[in-house]
Amino acid sequence: MNADVLKERLRAQRDLLNELHSTRLHRALSWLQAAQAQQDDDDLRFISGWIAFSACCSVDVGGQPLEDQYAVQRFVQQLVSFDQHNKIYHCLWHQYSGPVKALLKNPFVFAPFWVSQRAGNDDWRKAFDESSVAALNCLSRKKVPELLTIVLDRLFVLHNQVVRGGATYKSRVNREQVIDGANLLQTLVPVFVDIMLEAQHQDWGELAYPVVSSPAP
Repeated sequence: MNADVLKERLRAQRDLLNELHSTRLHRALSWLQAAQAQQDDDDLRFISGWIAFSACCSVDVGGQPLEDQYAVQRFVQQLVSFDQHNKIYHCLWHQYSGPVKALLKNPFVFAPFWVSQRAGNDDWRKAFDESSVAALNCLSRKKVPELLTIVLDRLFVLHNQVVRGGATYKSRVNREQVIDGANLLQTLVPVFVDIMLEAQHQDWGELAYPVVSSPAP
């Protein structure tokens, strides 16, 4: 689904949307457009795609921006509950089941792997096998919230590697997961935005950084 098409839908529906929801989707689509313009640079595609995802789900709670496990779980539950046509499952199972399975079987995007590396042990292996089996069971049994949460958790580990300087730009070492991650985000985020446009009257949370005018000097 092209970002330009979604942006036209957003313009057409703008009078029906509250300002917060309109701003959230506008920001997400701006970064989705940036991702789709970087077809020759998988690192920038992934980074832009992640920012687009963050724009969709990041919320403000008690004056603090929240983009952690709670925010993602809340967002996933909302998305799936409003996904009347099973678009997310179709994306994960039919369109990108190969990259999804590859990501789930890749230990380098499994957080406990890196914890064990620092501790100098192999404690991650049992948890990894159990997590991978659970995720594949979710995939085959259409447990969409659980599956999507696991996929996003893997992508979050990759995000930390790339954005926090834990990987070399265009490195051959992490190409597989970066390409899979970029492809998944570039496919999932438009689906998320599409669902959010359809569920325009739902409460998607307060913006962590709302649009404000410049303070007077």
